[in-house]
Amino acid sequence: MTTTDRLLHCGVLAGPVSLALYAAQALTRDGYDPAHHPMSLLALGEGGWVQILDFVLTGALYLACAAGLRRALRDGPGRVWAPRLIAAFGAGMIIAGVFTTDPGAGFPAGAPAGAPELSWHGILHEIGFVVANLAVLAACPVFARRFRAQGRQGWFIASLATPVAILLVVGWPDPETFSLRAVAATAIAYGFVAAVAASAARPTEPARPTAAHA
Repeated sequence: MTTTDRLLHCGVLAGPVSLALYAAQALTRDGYDPAHHPMSLLALGEGGWVQILDFVLTGALYLACAAGLRRALRDGPGRVWAPRLIAAFGAGMIIAGVFTTDPGAGFPAGAPAGAPELSWHGILHEIGFVVANLAVLAACPVFARRFRAQGRQGWFIASLATPVAILLVVGWPDPETFSLRAVAATAIAYGFVAAVAASAARPTEPARPTAAHA
């Protein structure tokens, strides 16, 4: 396995590792309700370091994946912006991990029952997540353009369908299940990046010359 393949496989591993760490905490942390508490709240209180590690490790794996994409995508549409956007995805996750959210929704114990009052680190946490979410959504049409140029119709359709699925899941009008839907949307994003990283790692990926560039 080449160095490029190892870097790309970091993007394959990132999602399962992140979701496994989340699930282990969601099922064991006292007072945490996955249906009502956002994932970010797990970074607070005793044991919060595990979720902080989750965000930072996931972000670092995506930065490594971005480095692999930069090496693997040598020509064609997306060769510049695809790695940059995946790197931004990773950087946003790291920011969200380093700067924790504020307590709210009754978690951890003693936290106010309603929405939290934002602190400076809570604002930076939200900025990190906004950067990550916008980056992965923007990466989808960039990859779609690349796959279309390569004549890979299935991948092209999947790249366009992914952001639609994410937005539909997040935007579904049911506030009672938003936290669970946010996790589901995150899993969709993780799955998309894993798929394109695995595709780029395959030596059989078509490399058709094109005059278009990212």
